[in-house]
Amino acid sequence: MIRRHVISFAHAFDGLAHAFQTQPNFRVHCAAIFAVFIAGSYFSLSQVEWLVISLTIVMVVVTELINTSIESVVDLLTEKHNLHAKHAKDVAAASVLLSAIGSIVIGLIIFIPKLI
Repeated sequence: MIRRHVISFAHAFDGLAHAFQTQPNFRVHCAAIFAVFIAGSYFSLSQVEWLVISLTIVMVVVTELINTSIESVVDLLTEKHNLHAKHAKDVAAASVLLSAIGSIVIGLIIFIPKLI
């Protein structure tokens, strides 16, 4: 039973590595996360601010991973142009866009007062 969990974790880490190696936007998100951690440390964010930032980061990373999964499955199912495939990919990309915009707004709300 423990072996199955270890294997599951290994597959999950393989998925993260694959996303990092193949998805330029995932790498951009990782760079942004690094910058936010540096800024958060510099400005000594409160526990609540770190909680909000952490949840926001998780939201963006999860939507990016789901988007990558959807794109991979759609590409597996069809190589031809298909309107439904396009819609699936576009909607998945829109979820990443909205989560990224939301994270920027949250970041501005937290960091602008510290800059002023």
